[in-house]
This record gives sequence, structure tokens and C-alpha cells, in this order.
Amino acid sequence: MLVGTYQHNMDDKNRVFIPAKLRENLGDRFIMSKGIDHCLSLYSFDEWEKFLQKFDRFPAAKVRNMKLYFCGGAVEVKPDSQGRVVIPQLLKAHAGLKKELTITGVQEHAEIWDSEQWNEKFNQITSEDVYSLMEEVGF
Repeated sequence: MLVGTYQHNMDDKNRVFIPAKLRENLGDRFIMSKGIDHCLSLYSFDEWEKFLQKFDRFPAAKVRNMKLYFCGGAVEVKPDSQGRVVIPQLLKAHAGLKKELTITGVQEHAEIWDSEQWNEKFNQITSEDVYSLMEEVGF
């Protein structure tokens, strides 16, 4: 399970350190793709397969754009000996990444955010909103 929030800087070569706790669950190689809300998502190969299998439940025409969105820019990444991965320019631009990044575990995947955008998003989430959503989904 991927949990926790970490702060790291992206270097001049678009490399960012992926925390060891997250790498343990992501594996030696993993998938980096566009995420929702202008972030990047990191999936282990097993979780990526589970994610893609959800598309099979729907007619191809209904999920085509979702497949293009998530798979079109997805890349396989392998951390170097220091635990860093290179963020491709396409994905960097999608997420609006600058220097300061926030990496957070979101149960089955992790996300990379520009820290300014992360703080804005995270600070918008109130306990009242979460409670309301929990009631709505029958949690």
C-alpha cells in the first residue's frame, strides 16, 4: 500500500527522487502516466494492469479518450542507483512541474505534484467535505 507525503526537488535534468518506502511497493520498474488534476501517477506493473482492465468493462468507443489520456503519454521508468527517475517533458508539462515537488501515496498508486498546486489542492479538502462524501458512498 502506498501512503505518505514527501517533498523533493526536481533537478536540472528533470530527475526526482522517489522515496524508498514508495519504491518498495512500486517495484524496480514502474509506470508513470498523466494523472487527474494536473499531477502524474505512478503504478506498479500489477496495479497498472488492474487499472487498464477496468476499461475492458465498457464499449471501446466510451473509453477511447480515457485510454488516449492515460496510455498515450505513459512511460516505463526505472529508478537509477540513487532512486531517481527522469520525468519526460510531455509529462512535466502536463503536471506543470517546476522545481519543488510533492510525492504522495494514494493507496494503489502514487502521485507527483508541483508543490504549489499540491498545497492548493490539499488545502481545499475539508473534513466536512470528506465526511459528506463518506456518507454519500456509504462508507
